[in-house]
Amino acid sequence: MPSYIIRRLLQIIPTVFVALSFLFFIFFLLPGEPARLIAGGAERNVDPGVLERIEERYGLDDPVLVQFGNYWQRTIQWDLGDSYLTRESVNEMLGEKAVASLRLAIWAIIIEIIVGIAVGLLSAIRRYSIGDRLTTILTAAASALPVFVLGFVLQYLFAVQPNKWDWPEWARLRTSGIGPDTWTFFFIPTGEQWRYLILPAITLASVTTALLARMTRGSMLEVLRADYMRTARSKGLGEREVVLKHGLRNAMLPVVTLIGIDFGTAIGAAVLTETTFNWPGLGSQIVTSVQQRDLPVLLGFTLSVVLAYALVNLIVDLSYAWFDPRIRLGKGDHG
Repeated sequence: MPSYIIRRLLQIIPTVFVALSFLFFIFFLLPGEPARLIAGGAERNVDPGVLERIEERYGLDDPVLVQFGNYWQRTIQWDLGDSYLTRESVNEMLGEKAVASLRLAIWAIIIEIIVGIAVGLLSAIRRYSIGDRLTTILTAAASALPVFVLGFVLQYLFAVQPNKWDWPEWARLRTSGIGPDTWTFFFIPTGEQWRYLILPAITLASVTTALLARMTRGSMLEVLRADYMRTARSKGLGEREVVLKHGLRNAMLPVVTLIGIDFGTAIGAAVLTETTFNWPGLGSQIVTSVQQRDLPVLLGFTLSVVLAYALVNLIVDLSYAWFDPRIRLGKGDHG
């Protein structure tokens, strides 16, 4: 197991290198001069002497390969530089935005696990019932509905309309921003915080919750037909114990894979959700940095997303050995 973990961690290095190197060189193919953007924008007339000083300060007058080497030398020391536009430290920006994205991702995953697994399990147990058919229709619709459309619909139903109908103040949810930023144990919203969190969390969780329900249903149906399930029933075990203790655990491998992949993705790729609800996280900031050609912010935030995704996938792989004791990571074919 330790050797497997070390190998997987080492595999992260080329993944990070290729991803960031690609973005670095693509940056120089985009139209516009970085120095002119730093000086105030592409449309602004800037003194050539000012542009020269900016290029010298940020090393933009060096050959691209020299800039590339300098970038990696700083990154290895976790010096992500400063924003071209705001002069703010990327390390400090990353700390603020990552926390917001992580909290949103945690609650999206909690919703996915509770709703997706429960709905999928019940649908499998009551196969071909009215509830099962309704679940199939709803999950298909949720999978097809664009995230930003669902976000706007939820905003209208639970924030805009309640204000028109004069609902109690506590029932009027918020459509924008992160709120008072009051949390307990890092991720539990307190006070008014939940009113800002609930709609973006549901929106972010919607598609994967539907996929998770369908995957849980399919995996459980396959497990319920297995020989060891019939053996467990023949031993006199109750149906509840057979399903939850023997069936659900063995059906979890593909489900856990989906949860892990989605959590790694949700941390940084929740662009549409964060933009729709003006949630100040990694995804929305990456979009802004692309639009403004703010290379240090783009590379620093992308680095954090790639690392988070790789580490979450490592945790998912390690969890396989717990869900299925027959799997021994780091030995034989699994090594």
